[in-house]
Amino acid sequence: MNVSNSKMKSFDEYYEKNMKNTELEYGNDNTSDKTKSNNKFDSDIKHNNRNAGYKGMKGNNYKNSNKNFDNNKHNNHNDNAKQNDFNKQTNNNGASKQNNNINSNSNSISSNISGNHSYIEKMTAKNRKFLENYNPRKNSKIKIIPLGGLNTIGMNITLIEDENDIIIIDCGNAFPTEDLLGIDLVIPDVTYLKKNQNKIRGLVLTHGHEDHIGAIPYIFKEINVPIYGTRLTLALVEGKLKEHKITNYKLNTVNFSDIVKLGNMYVEFIKTNHSIVDSAALAIYTKAGIIMHTGDFKVDYTPVFGDAIDLPHFAEIGRMGVLALLSDSTNAIKPGFTMSERTVGKMFDAIFNEHNNDRIIVSTFASNVDRVRQVIDTASRYGRKVAIEGKSMINIINIATALGYINVPKGTLIQTDMLKNFPDAKTVIITTGSQGESMAALSRMAQGANKKISIKAGDVVILSSSPIPGNEKAVNRIIDELYRLHATVIYQDTHVSGHACAEELKLIYTLVNPKYAIPVHGEYRHRKEAANLAESVGVEKKKCLLLEIGDVLSICEDSAEIIDRIPANGIYVDGLGVGDVGNIVLRDRQTLATGGMVIIAMALSDASSELVSGPDIISKGFVYMKESEDLINGLKAVVRDAIKEYKKENSNDWKKLKSMVTTVAEDYLWKVIKREPLVIPVIISV
Repeated sequence: MNVSNSKMKSFDEYYEKNMKNTELEYGNDNTSDKTKSNNKFDSDIKHNNRNAGYKGMKGNNYKNSNKNFDNNKHNNHNDNAKQNDFNKQTNNNGASKQNNNINSNSNSISSNISGNHSYIEKMTAKNRKFLENYNPRKNSKIKIIPLGGLNTIGMNITLIEDENDIIIIDCGNAFPTEDLLGIDLVIPDVTYLKKNQNKIRGLVLTHGHEDHIGAIPYIFKEINVPIYGTRLTLALVEGKLKEHKITNYKLNTVNFSDIVKLGNMYVEFIKTNHSIVDSAALAIYTKAGIIMHTGDFKVDYTPVFGDAIDLPHFAEIGRMGVLALLSDSTNAIKPGFTMSERTVGKMFDAIFNEHNNDRIIVSTFASNVDRVRQVIDTASRYGRKVAIEGKSMINIINIATALGYINVPKGTLIQTDMLKNFPDAKTVIITTGSQGESMAALSRMAQGANKKISIKAGDVVILSSSPIPGNEKAVNRIIDELYRLHATVIYQDTHVSGHACAEELKLIYTLVNPKYAIPVHGEYRHRKEAANLAESVGVEKKKCLLLEIGDVLSICEDSAEIIDRIPANGIYVDGLGVGDVGNIVLRDRQTLATGGMVIIAMALSDASSELVSGPDIISKGFVYMKESEDLINGLKAVVRDAIKEYKKENSNDWKKLKSMVTTVAEDYLWKVIKREPLVIPVIISV
């Protein structure tokens, strides 16, 4: 059937006649047929000037898009073929015996993730034809609700909602700031999603970094929805779900240019570049217009693996008319362009050449597959063996090798306990810990706590990352420790960012030409500067929107306004507890950390409220009691006075007495020593 010549009265009518039997499953859909009939795209509405470009999708641009899609399929086929050859080679030559920890067998990766996505491929072909008829309905509104990712680096999650459908974009965690004492992770508050669970059609992922997927295992215990993402992204998610012993999940692998239907919205995955492979931008076709989300990205014309960012596709969608662009703004304050990942490879080559008689240790983010790949390739060229240290590094290399994103040359990998069998000049160690984490592999090496590897004089340690905001002190500490051990530490020009700088952002804003610019993924100053960049290339100033977490933005062609605000504070993860630590507990922890604790124990007569014993004072982290007898005796005196005042009231309310004791003790300690410990009165009834 020729879709462009169809005389269907509405978008959904075409769907009902041609696509209903092949729709993607997305969980229980409780929406009634009557409700669905009220959510149709109105194909009778004429294109306005802004949307005139939609017709172009039926011509050359659409054909080019199909051509790109076919090329992607061909490239993926070639990648899989190369990986199969590599797996055969490693099995034949016994390379799998080199390192028990690095296993190139892809059986641990589900067949769905490792490339079996013919179902979605068929759906994409139909959805493409479907979208030829795409025409947003005038004055239709859509909601954009950020539940994280604003004014911070981390916890990225955004909702796109119409009357009956919700799509979740990413579901990441944030790492705790210094004031969140004892907290392991911060995850999004999904109270709103729990209340609207019947409307959720799926979770779509832009890439596999922790700040975009890290909260999934915690959220899935309350909200289980289908997940859509690229191969590496879903492989990392699957590992997390298995680690949390979650077995009831549905992962749907997509390739770039695939389009999936989620409720009444369609999501297209577009190739981008970032510091982890398989990163994607999203084009979301809604009844109100196209919402684009860049994910984390940069423009890299010479990536280490795969193709460059699909700028023609951005331009095609821009010509169609984009209602709103949610764009990465992390590096908006940095001028120019972000350097290509390949420049780091050149630096590695120079370092290896200069230090050809020394052992080399490279510490980087485990998720930076391209960086790890370049280290392995450089080591192989210089005839060095490579040992891998760190659980997350081993896991990532395992997955990336299974998917064909890292091709380890024959005989390169060795077990860490085999390092002693080779000269230092012939070995390289790839490890985690570039952020100075105390329990990471590099820190344990520097402290002599690693049983197999210790830093020694003459080692060359490359820190191939930049400190995440808040980690600067930890990184400086590990650098100092390495210097004390007489290692050569190299941390300049050994890293490039995975985020777009100012000129790249201007390029994307120009190509997409959105009506509204909504900077995301950054602190306020980053997003403000990104808004300024959007304005500089033609977006109206009043249409550059700086949202806050929890804002409910109602947006259409003619207006955008915040109509509501929902609870969206972070939920704290402490050990196995999720959400059981709140502001009161954190306040007490901060008080204990800064002022210590004073326990005032006393025994009172239950009948007369007479003081039978005490008060006894116990100090923890406050003062050394043997050297503070005058202070302690004065505290005991004011407590006794408080008890006398309490007796005059003839009250039997010990809660009131505890409050009185706490108040007088805090006042006394502040007047005498200007400190504010946590005061805990303990009353024993006799």
